[in-house]
Amino acid sequence: MKQAYRNSLLLSAGLVVMLGISGCHKKTVAANTPMPPSTNSGPAPTASITATPDTVTAGTPVVLTWHTTDATSVSIDGIGQVESAGTMTETPMQSTDYNLVATGPGGTTDATAHVTVNPAQAHTMKESNITEAEFEQNVKPIFFNYDSYKIRPDAQIQIQDDANYLIQHPNLKLVIGGYCDDRGSVEYNLALGENRANAAKQALVSAGVSPDRMRTVSYGKEKQFCTEQTQSCWQLNRRAQFTMDTGN
Repeated sequence: MKQAYRNSLLLSAGLVVMLGISGCHKKTVAANTPMPPSTNSGPAPTASITATPDTVTAGTPVVLTWHTTDATSVSIDGIGQVESAGTMTETPMQSTDYNLVATGPGGTTDATAHVTVNPAQAHTMKESNITEAEFEQNVKPIFFNYDSYKIRPDAQIQIQDDANYLIQHPNLKLVIGGYCDDRGSVEYNLALGENRANAAKQALVSAGVSPDRMRTVSYGKEKQFCTEQTQSCWQLNRRAQFTMDTGN
């Protein structure tokens, strides 16, 4: 009986030791798989650019218009860094590609406007043979808002048409007259007329016409194109008028 009891104790002790040994093994922990870095850094930029007109004679200006979105850097080849959207007048002398590149957090994109430039044609008619009627038909006046000498959008379009004709006739010189309606004092309107004439001259210079070909004069309210006391009549009198300069 005693021997059987000892054997039972030894067997129990052995089981305890085996269980203890098996409990000492560490549990295997699954390794954390790293997440791939996010590639969504922002929307891709967009870009567009146009040239108006896209076919010109050498020396004729064109208007570049561009627009981008989601771009932090915008440039045009041959011009450099520009705003994210805007307009600019260029005078290409040969066919040109205006390539715009827009870069942002979401990548880079580009757009191109092509301008075809044709050689300047020889002038077969002397400038001295151009009549006043022909000049007035091709170089038209621009108009201003009340009490203002700021060039309006519609006037800017007309200025570009006027400049195209003047560039094609480089020997023509012109007088720019500033006019006002009949409201206000003589002195005030003389100053306003001078500002309008100078604003028209600067707009033509920006469109490619040499300033040496132009001189300005203010007529204030002294020479009215229309004498009725109406809004439409006053509008006709608020103008910058272009005439051939035969005195230079």
